[in-house]
Amino acid sequence: MSDTAAGYSGKPPWRKLGLTPTLRVHLRGLPADDYRALTGMAPGTPDLVGPRAAFDLAHVFATTAAGLARALAALDPRLPPAGVIWVSWPKRSARVPTDVTEDTIRALALPLGLVDVKVCAVDAVWSGLKLVRRRALRPA
Repeated sequence: MSDTAAGYSGKPPWRKLGLTPTLRVHLRGLPADDYRALTGMAPGTPDLVGPRAAFDLAHVFATTAAGLARALAALDPRLPPAGVIWVSWPKRSARVPTDVTEDTIRALALPLGLVDVKVCAVDAVWSGLKLVRRRALRPA
């Protein structure tokens, strides 16, 4: 794993996102090779799983609110109790056309029982918001 830092924190993206080689990661909106390059993860780590496979962490790259709504609706029923969904959207400074903001993500996530617990700069283009199941909705 690369320790190349991104953003002001000095931490590499894989560390900010909580990625470890043992996680099963589901991606939406970004090819696997691009994800590994973006996060600094070595080839083959973490284990990238398909759209119907069980996952520990999902990472959605969204440029439209409609696409994000579809992705969250599809992932929500499959989210394990201790699972994580990272949603990344283009920063304004990246000048990538988008209608997704932090507020958009929260507005779509809250009705599903998902709350945000962390925000980070993934790279120069993408910001990320970490979503988890609301504690009261997790099995005891």
